[in-house]
Amino acid sequence: MEFDVVDLPDADHPEVGDTAPDFTRPLVNEEYWEDRSLSSLTADGPVLLVAHPMDGGFPATYVWREIDDREWTDEVDVVGLSISTPYEHGSLLDEHGRDAQLFSDPGAGVAELYGIEHDLDGMTGIVEHRPAMFLLAEDRTVEYAWVASEWPDFADYDAVEAAIEAL
Repeated sequence: MEFDVVDLPDADHPEVGDTAPDFTRPLVNEEYWEDRSLSSLTADGPVLLVAHPMDGGFPATYVWREIDDREWTDEVDVVGLSISTPYEHGSLLDEHGRDAQLFSDPGAGVAELYGIEHDLDGMTGIVEHRPAMFLLAEDRTVEYAWVASEWPDFADYDAVEAAIEAL
């Protein structure tokens, strides 16, 4: 597969030690969806928040296959975040994301709140989530943060795994 690697502008995202912003969006699981806040999830324990481009594309598929292969959902609540609709999230969960849940953020408001938005393929006015991972403690303190600096870019999965194991 051929593609151009593109440098992304600096992102002003939550860093380790910061409190991750709270938000409420439709949260999709394998059975249904409902509006939920991030804080309601972290109140039950640590959460790995995984921002990714829209469902169905290579980057999202690659990320969720890696999460499945590493069985992170056995260790921590893994919650996705993208511009995809709840219906599209349902399809992604059917293929990947064993025991994961996905926030639907079609307007990319959470991406803007977290400083991880970027124009989709340079199309004016169409914004998606830059790939990012935030490991959050029960009080939403960021324990680990990674945000893509180029497109495409993927997290150091071994580093994410080490952060999960360190909880």
